[in-house]
Amino acid sequence: MPNGTKPASPRCAALVGPYLSGKTTLLEALLLACGATTRKGSVKDGNTVGDSAPEAKARLMSVEVAPASAAYLDEQWTFLDCPGSVELWGETQNALMACDVAVVVCEPVPDKALLISPLLKFLDDNSIPHLLFINKIDQLSGNQTRTRDVLQAYQAVSARPLVLRQVPIREGETITGYIDLVSERAYHYNPNAPSDLVPLPDEMQEREQEARQEMLEALADYDDHLLEELLEDINPDKEEIYRNLTKDLQADLIVPVFLGSAERDGGIRRLLKALRHEAPEVSDTAERLDVPAEGSAAVVQVFKTYMAPHAGKLAFARVWRGTVSDGMTMGDERIGGLYRMLGTQQTKITQAGAGEVVALGRMEAFRTGDILIEGSGKQRSPLWPVAPAPVYALAIQAENRNDEVKLTTAMQKLSEEDPSLSLALNQDTGELVLSGQGTIHLDIALERLRTKYNVSVKGRKPQTPYKESIRKEVAHHSRYKKQSGGHGQFADIHIEIKPLPRGDGFAFTDTVVGGVVPRQYIPAVEAGIREWQSQGPLGFPVVDFTVNLSAGQYHSVDSSEMAFKTCARQAMTEAMPKCEPVLLEPILVVTISVPSDFTSKVNGMISGRRGQILGFDAKDGWTGWDEVRAYIPQAEMHDLIVDLRSLSQGTGFYIYAFDRLQELTGKLAEKAVEAHQALRADAA
Repeated sequence: MPNGTKPASPRCAALVGPYLSGKTTLLEALLLACGATTRKGSVKDGNTVGDSAPEAKARLMSVEVAPASAAYLDEQWTFLDCPGSVELWGETQNALMACDVAVVVCEPVPDKALLISPLLKFLDDNSIPHLLFINKIDQLSGNQTRTRDVLQAYQAVSARPLVLRQVPIREGETITGYIDLVSERAYHYNPNAPSDLVPLPDEMQEREQEARQEMLEALADYDDHLLEELLEDINPDKEEIYRNLTKDLQADLIVPVFLGSAERDGGIRRLLKALRHEAPEVSDTAERLDVPAEGSAAVVQVFKTYMAPHAGKLAFARVWRGTVSDGMTMGDERIGGLYRMLGTQQTKITQAGAGEVVALGRMEAFRTGDILIEGSGKQRSPLWPVAPAPVYALAIQAENRNDEVKLTTAMQKLSEEDPSLSLALNQDTGELVLSGQGTIHLDIALERLRTKYNVSVKGRKPQTPYKESIRKEVAHHSRYKKQSGGHGQFADIHIEIKPLPRGDGFAFTDTVVGGVVPRQYIPAVEAGIREWQSQGPLGFPVVDFTVNLSAGQYHSVDSSEMAFKTCARQAMTEAMPKCEPVLLEPILVVTISVPSDFTSKVNGMISGRRGQILGFDAKDGWTGWDEVRAYIPQAEMHDLIVDLRSLSQGTGFYIYAFDRLQELTGKLAEKAVEAHQALRADAA
């Protein structure tokens, strides 16, 4: 390796990749190699540094970002173990924005290459330097699948050229080591220990030279001097190759590819050395993110908040500039504790310098993405990604009605920890709706409510916000008269009800002449109609109609605003069933993004959900992807994301917007009305 200068500051690497690729096991191997731990934990045994949360142990998967600090060859690193589930993508996005380099962990299975396509697109769109670590390489046995087949499959989903840095050494059917293509040295994997240096096998020399030439040609695309050397058959020296690898990785021009086995500690130290020599500095990352560079004040950025059981709110943050000390004022708030993290294990420190990842204690006012400046306020980076739009929802309710206020408070804390969760009251249905990225995402949220905040919650499919309207105009006369001692109540009105074009809402007019209904009572008639409007003959809010007050009578003593309001509600209740009420269902315009291989399946899925396909085209900026646009009834959207991910290997996603209300008739309308009435009966 080159004898470059020692990095000026600590660095940060995010471990990312699909579910089951082995990220958490890789973290365990890295920490052991760094001496931060004395033994490797096991996901199966639930004793890893990264997956310490009860929800992670129960599912044998990462459910949140876990920072782990360690030192390698006297250089400070923080590794961010990120969730692999597509439903927890928001966690991973935020962690990636805080790192200097990403290690994309994947398996040596060509059919799984598609799983990292959206991840690679995000990395490229944000110019985040990244490399591939093909894990479980020891499982690539036999000759059915070659390393070049694996590389070709992953290259098909990467916009950047993949540059293979190693070729595997086979002994019979088993991969036992690798040859480094820069140093041209061979290593034998040594389980639970550093790899052993071995002579380069004679039978591997031809393959090694071929792969090395491919690596050099890839680098020569970005360096004229190296290209001239290759054209003149000059073998470049190793220092020049390392310089090119470093320069091109830091500029996000290439994606170096390493091989290894985290479970058997194969290739771990080689990966660490590559990170040490080739990953960018924190100053480069801060410049890429457009972090304020003026002045000498300390600058940090929050990339996750966490509600610790006994320590209160912790803000995980990257120090971009200066030195942060415990008790310092950052963003108008005083730091109440400064910690270095190893999973959930906290080590209290007095200060941290640029590049470090720390936990700031009792920073209550700040949220993910905030940039905090010493002695000053806060700001947002315009480059920070927004939380993914929700694609799955549940109507939730506290099992104990006395916990309803507690539920709202707990959900506020959960949504601070995970901005891709949202809770809102649906004004149309009156339901409290929890929205997120899928079934696993919301199951984890409900479990945290129960275990962390002692609020048991039940969830069900949200109601569809149906509306109703009318097809026929009707004139109606209604009189309200009540005598109960003292002043009575009296109101008499004549109204004309007519349908309006779809989308026009509600309009009220009056053509009263001669003072038969005094002017002060006319607004009460409109108010009564608007109150009635929330629940029509079919049980749903009524839209797209107009009511005209044409005549009426009043009593000088017994008439009042309340009497005319009540009379208006009574008139609507009596008249609207005669107006041929019709159910309206919301129709959404949905844009589904999916790899082209699955487009035909998506079309079938849309048709099976009463959808109308509007067309499809190549997705702009996504090689090998299509966008399918369709109208789909909202009633058919609840589990759309589940089916979409199932048919697209977890890669498909969609966005949607309300388009219009459309009449629904026949058995589907009858079932919708019956289901709504049943829910109202249960709630009564």
